[in-house]
Amino acid sequence: MELKLKEPVDNLCDYTYNFTWQSNMIRPTGIIPSQENTSFTYKELVNELRKGKDVRITGSVGKRLAYSLGADLVHFGGSGAPEKAGKIYIDGNVSSEMGMGMVSGVIYVNVKGLIEEPLGNVVEVVSDEPGYRKFRSITEILCKGLGKDVLVWNDYDERKRHLVLDDGMLRGTVAARCNCEALVILKGNAYNGTGLLMQKGTVHVLGDAGMNTGAHLDGGVVIVEGMTDEFAGAYMKNGTLILNDSKGFVGANLKDGVIFAKKKIKTAPPIEELVILQEDANLIMKNLGLGHVEAMSYRKYGIKKERLVRMRDGSVVVMEKDE
Repeated sequence: MELKLKEPVDNLCDYTYNFTWQSNMIRPTGIIPSQENTSFTYKELVNELRKGKDVRITGSVGKRLAYSLGADLVHFGGSGAPEKAGKIYIDGNVSSEMGMGMVSGVIYVNVKGLIEEPLGNVVEVVSDEPGYRKFRSITEILCKGLGKDVLVWNDYDERKRHLVLDDGMLRGTVAARCNCEALVILKGNAYNGTGLLMQKGTVHVLGDAGMNTGAHLDGGVVIVEGMTDEFAGAYMKNGTLILNDSKGFVGANLKDGVIFAKKKIKTAPPIEELVILQEDANLIMKNLGLGHVEAMSYRKYGIKKERLVRMRDGSVVVMEKDE
């Protein structure tokens, strides 16, 4: 599938359609504006990629190119798991947030094109297409390996599944939907959505992180040694979020999981501060290399649950316990 654009258009090849289709801002069946001699819809581009085919775009593209590329989205009746996806070729410039939440597929950008930061969940590899730069999903590399590809600037130990991001690029949704045991160390700051919908693995940010850090976390560990922005840990279902400090409220609408913070943070219902246990300190010491005293000084937040205790006389007492 090939199309030529007169002007940049946002949300192309975006599996989510920016989640605004219900308010009629973008409809999957809406015709993409600024096309020359074609009349493709947003949905047709996505369908082509879901079939494993290529989409070629001549001209510059707008923000959020290939958002959630390769995800079988629950929002649209899917399983939420990664699926195979095709390749996208761009002959022009690319605006910010390319590949946010991307879990499979490939993006090729002409070497003459400019790519605006922040990027999404993508990393550059040595291109196998002359005249193009090649980008793959971080999540796919972690869980399926590099294959014949070689990283540009960054380091990956495929045997250990350890990825070190040290190219100075700002990225969002790092390790989104990761469902394998792997480690990502980000030497610098992260953009929004670090660890989005992760099920397994660890993301360790050595600098600051943006909004929605650990949002919808469903397992694994997200660590931020600097400051996080608003809505950290929102809608968490499982897993562990370890913070130094946060600018805004943490844990809004959390369902399960636990949050540790070095400093006292503002929390949103339903979470509250819990008693830190030895096993919690062990987890913090393991991930941050701290001593026992410093680890025990962290604050623990989560949902205070109840447990039933049957007494010797046969009666049942409801007691609270920290989770």
